[in-house]
Amino acid sequence: MKLETVLKPNLYIRDIPIYGDVILAPMANYSDMPYRAICREYGSAMSYTEFVAVEAIKYKIAKVLKRFVYDPQERPIVFQLFGHEIDLFLESALVAQEIGPDIIDINMGCSAKKVARRGAGAGLLKDPQKIGRLVNTLVMHLDVPVTCKIRLGWDEESLNYLEVAKIIEDNGASAIAVHGRTKVQGYKGKANWHAIAEIKQAVNIPVIGNGDVVTVEDIDSMKNQTNCDAVMIGRAAIGNPWIFAGKNITDVTFHDRVQLIYSHLDKMTDFYGEERGVILFRKHVVKYLHGLIGGAKLRAKLMRCTTSAEFVHEVVGYVEAYSCDC
Repeated sequence: MKLETVLKPNLYIRDIPIYGDVILAPMANYSDMPYRAICREYGSAMSYTEFVAVEAIKYKIAKVLKRFVYDPQERPIVFQLFGHEIDLFLESALVAQEIGPDIIDINMGCSAKKVARRGAGAGLLKDPQKIGRLVNTLVMHLDVPVTCKIRLGWDEESLNYLEVAKIIEDNGASAIAVHGRTKVQGYKGKANWHAIAEIKQAVNIPVIGNGDVVTVEDIDSMKNQTNCDAVMIGRAAIGNPWIFAGKNITDVTFHDRVQLIYSHLDKMTDFYGEERGVILFRKHVVKYLHGLIGGAKLRAKLMRCTTSAEFVHEVVGYVEAYSCDC
């Protein structure tokens, strides 16, 4: 039997086949190439970059554009941009397109005050007609598909997600990812999966559900309750990329956690350099160690490490002391 008859796409984003229906969410300070590559290895169906300000693209700020560096094995690769000026957004999206993404995504979900207050991220949800103009402009001028990631509205008094979703579809976007909370909620309260189901019923383009997916069982629950085409996982995947392979963190062995710590650290130092890679890896290792006996004591030591050799030395000592107890 030919391979192509066995592997069938779970969905298409315009003409791009997506094999799999669980996806790592774009997360500032987490969704860099090293971590995306790990999640892809475990089964994330596609890669979203951290969001990048259109101004940073225009002025070619190197440390920000590094977010667009990707491994070819990550494809399909989605570049996520944010901004509020349509002309500048288009100018920057055309520059980003030259780097080779498969898809360009408009961030309409960031709830951070410094982003939303100036009308970018979730701030765009206050102006659905502007969303329509922005999406239409990008679709008309870009060669790659355009997608959007939204929230349900600014607050509970302005739940305009159905209006926004229809405008996004009518102006040519190829998919919508929906975080089932408002801007004001941030990450508090419970995600509204019913609203995601409503959007799925209202539009004919793929809908990716996001919010409160913590376990493998939650993935199935979201798909069953919303009929969404794919599930996006953010915070719950930090420290547990195994979720993309269908494993809860309670099913991951001590040995597997330790081996991934070593592998992830290597990827970070290769990508960022020795000192910066170690420093940036600290936030990941805290999650990898969560719930392990002696993990808190090791974390305290690792926070002081500035080289990978120091880091590995502390982990080796921990393994020798606790491997029989975890």
